[in-house]
Amino acid sequence: MSPTSTSLLAYCRPGFESECAQELASAGEHLGAIGFARTTRGSGYVEYVLPDSSSQRAFSSGAQLAKLTFARQLLRVIERIDGLPAQDRLGLLMPVVRAARHRSCDAWIEFPDNDAARELAGLCRALNNALVAAMKRESLIDAASQWRLHVCLVDAQTAFVCEANIAHASAWPGGIPRLRFPAAAPSRSTLKLEEAFLTLLDDDERSRWLQAGMSGVDLGAAPGGWTWQLVRREIRVTAVDNGPMDARLLESGLVTHLREDGFRYRPLQPVDWLVCDMVEQPRRVAARMAEWLVNAWCRYTVFNLKLPMKQRYQEVQLCRDILAQAAADTGKRVDWRARQLYHDREEITVFARLA
Repeated sequence: MSPTSTSLLAYCRPGFESECAQELASAGEHLGAIGFARTTRGSGYVEYVLPDSSSQRAFSSGAQLAKLTFARQLLRVIERIDGLPAQDRLGLLMPVVRAARHRSCDAWIEFPDNDAARELAGLCRALNNALVAAMKRESLIDAASQWRLHVCLVDAQTAFVCEANIAHASAWPGGIPRLRFPAAAPSRSTLKLEEAFLTLLDDDERSRWLQAGMSGVDLGAAPGGWTWQLVRREIRVTAVDNGPMDARLLESGLVTHLREDGFRYRPLQPVDWLVCDMVEQPRRVAARMAEWLVNAWCRYTVFNLKLPMKQRYQEVQLCRDILAQAAADTGKRVDWRARQLYHDREEITVFARLA
């Protein structure tokens, strides 16, 4: 076992460890909890080491995960365990679990989102069942607790034992909502918008802001994956794209298809939602979204930013600044929520509105 840790563990998309580390460093500087990152490219996680336990608590208390773009989950590390024996992994895990400061409402054994770690899925399921049973026998499970135990198996012999306050943590193992592709949807891109609604809005916001009878515009809509998510909620959609739309969507009676350029189209009247998944330079998309918001052409927007090969973290900050400055020029601020979703690739998805 390692000495008691004062680090955080963030799950991310493999290949984006550097961007996740940059973001954690920026957040740490803002909080006065400056540390350093340990990670390997392609690993799907970042360990952010902090100078002391008070810095760890400052960083992991509060809704820090919601402010991060490249982290899917943010956990407080209790202990790193090396040399887990194949015959008795639970024997090394349980002393650490007993020593944890909190009883847990549940325990999840997870693995990073990389090819090698995915081979541990069977082991994680079996070990998870054994761990929860052992914790129940020793009264270490408390359904009323605000804390959840996480064990991240980096490989079959190495584990990070962590904890998370469920009020501020992702509600899904690995920070990944497992969504099933709807057979009626015209493209797999529909899963991005579904995940965005689940990840970037809370239950109350989804109830209030995604109501039947609302109106929306989908820029770059064809063949209609994002339009489908609005239509299934009985939202009327103007689908703007020079390409063909799915025939079943057009038959719904809720879709008007306009063969126009998404960067030139202007609505005849304001709408509730603007969604956009156009392949274009991210700063150009950000400027277009800012135009819609400051002109009150829409109330809410969800859009993708296709990131460049280099300076990806910096490009995200630039795009955020574009919207923030446009909002400030009207005396308002932008509510910006961004995440690199599981169904994203070299891109991020953003929810924005003026507040």
